Amino acid sequence: MTTYKSTPLYGGALIADLPSNFADVSAIRQVPDNEEVYIDKDGFTSIIFDITERVGGPGSGPEIDGRALTTHLEEVVGDDLDRVKVWNTTPTVFSRLDDDIPAYTLIATVAPPKRDSASASASDDRPATKTDFTAIILTLVRLEREKTDLLITINVPHIKGEYDEDEVDLQLGKQGQLIGDAVDYASKIWETFKVKDWGLFNEI
Repeated sequence: MTTYKSTPLYGGALIADLPSNFADVSAIRQVPDNEEVYIDKDGFTSIIFDITERVGGPGSGPEIDGRALTTHLEEVVGDDLDRVKVWNTTPTVFSRLDDDIPAYTLIATVAPPKRDSASASASDDRPATKTDFTAIILTLVRLEREKTDLLITINVPHIKGEYDEDEVDLQLGKQGQLIGDAVDYASKIWETFKVKDWGLFNEI
């Protein structure tokens, strides 16, 4: 059973419950001012909060917000876009935000790049990538008044030997333990996330 702790973000301007076994990456390395990054001390999953400039035109609706979600996904995955598959996208309710603030969540997977066997010589002893795929749970919160898009990204690498391959088949709706846990983390964030200082969005 995952335990959670109330975690101040961006100096306490935002707050959300995060899993207790996740560590603040900024204690180890530099993180951009507009990001908060937490990583599982016992695994490979990470949770990233990212305050970005709002994309797209004014107003809200499935089409405008859907395009914005796609744009942000493209920025998150970068050059890996051609290996991305989006499995579902759903409107998301944040318990402690106003009802008129739209939010959406998608679940996607990113396949690893294919290794070019021609360029890997027999003397090349670097190990081939062991990541079978990475699952992404991406939540977009559209703060139009603040001209801000808030992204909450949970990255879930699936490393060969570290998970039960038979449990995961997104085509059949089987998420497996790691993605199931990440969905729980996301749900807890939707339930507990709160803005304590709206001035934050003018500063970043």
